[in-house]
Amino acid sequence: MNGARDSLRPGSVVDGFLVGEPIHEGGQGVLYATSRVSGEDDGFPLLMKVPRLGPGQPGESVVTYEVERMVLAALHGRHVPRFVAAGDLEAQPYLVLERLPGRSLAQETGPLPAEEVARLGAAVARALEDLHAQGGIHLDLKPSNVILRPDGEAVLIDFGLSRHLHYPDLLGEEARAPVGSAPYVSPEAVLGLRNDPRSDLFSLGVLLYELATGELPFGAPTSSGGLRQRLWMDPVPPRARVAAVPEWLQEVILHCLEPDPAERYATAAQIAADLAHPERVAVTERGRRVRASGSRRRMVRWVRQLRYGQISLGPAEEAGAHVVLVAIATQHTNEERNEALRAEARCLAVTGAGMRLACVAVIRPASDPASAARGATSERIRHLVLLRHWTEGLNLPSSQVTHHVIESGDAAEALLDYARRNHVDQVLIGAPPRDAALGGLVGTVAMKVLARAPCTVTIVRARS
Repeated sequence: MNGARDSLRPGSVVDGFLVGEPIHEGGQGVLYATSRVSGEDDGFPLLMKVPRLGPGQPGESVVTYEVERMVLAALHGRHVPRFVAAGDLEAQPYLVLERLPGRSLAQETGPLPAEEVARLGAAVARALEDLHAQGGIHLDLKPSNVILRPDGEAVLIDFGLSRHLHYPDLLGEEARAPVGSAPYVSPEAVLGLRNDPRSDLFSLGVLLYELATGELPFGAPTSSGGLRQRLWMDPVPPRARVAAVPEWLQEVILHCLEPDPAERYATAAQIAADLAHPERVAVTERGRRVRASGSRRRMVRWVRQLRYGQISLGPAEEAGAHVVLVAIATQHTNEERNEALRAEARCLAVTGAGMRLACVAVIRPASDPASAARGATSERIRHLVLLRHWTEGLNLPSSQVTHHVIESGDAAEALLDYARRNHVDQVLIGAPPRDAALGGLVGTVAMKVLARAPCTVTIVRARS
């Protein structure tokens, strides 16, 4: 992978699509106007999104591209861009999507009149309602990720940090830190929990607060400690910032911003209904509040978040799936061992209903910052391709196998960490070399995993 793949030359043809002029260049990628060379009419204008996967980009960019490709292909309707095609990660990664008419919600700057806040907020809530009904959770809702159509309907874009409850959470399984935009991320997402649609409702509350007051309720923290404060701290009530904010609107906003998901609205549909019919909103103490909660209530929340901090609900536990981690040493070529692992994985896949193979390769990080900047994504892609080649012979549906490349200087610890966080049921790992001395065996990756894994470990050796 090189820098050329971050951008394309206008007039070039990629997989039957004619690349037009760039429309927008951002940190995550470049957007181009595009059309089909064949002249086929899709019925709507097209856009090609080329992710930045060249030098200087973090390896996680590969995962976010894969996530957006998977999630968008599973969604439909007026509240998401229509998905048309995707490029091969190994050759030229891209997404071809519907080019949306309209403007970004980021162009709307507060404070706005309550009626306008309600109109815009209801449109976003309806889009979230549709997304959640399909099993999607956006997890990066913010003004720049909302497009307003000319008819006022909202469209959600940029699904690189999202997840779909019908598919494995590729990003969540590999991420070791909260992901999302700091001002908008929900308290549970700060803790790494990515399975609750109510996380999007919290982000909607932040968006409504910003439209109503022109301020962010929790600022823009840059540290984990600053992010965690939203688990127990209330924002300044909107009415204390802008006196014109009516009680009913403050009630809706603060109801969305409850730290505990159970105390928020249950669905986006309820928010849309309240914003469309403010006369029906039952105003409580939240709507009349003129200052943040007192120290006693904050202390109760602080103690409660200590319990939340121990929760680690992994994708396997969420879906009730049986997950088998297959450790594949893509950095070393050993066809006999690879075939033995493949044969064992094939047997498990045939006999295990509802089972998923999580194929994991651990690669060493670059030894110096310059090398890391040059090759983080290229190395990630190279080993991801090797993993996919390894699984081709299994002939499994895409829903039954996932591929993960993890950078770590300690392969055993990386595998153990993945197994613990994702509630893996079994680990398949290749045996050490036959001629390894007993002392050497103790220090091998396989033996370390066997000694400390939280689940069954099967060490696979190739037949002589």
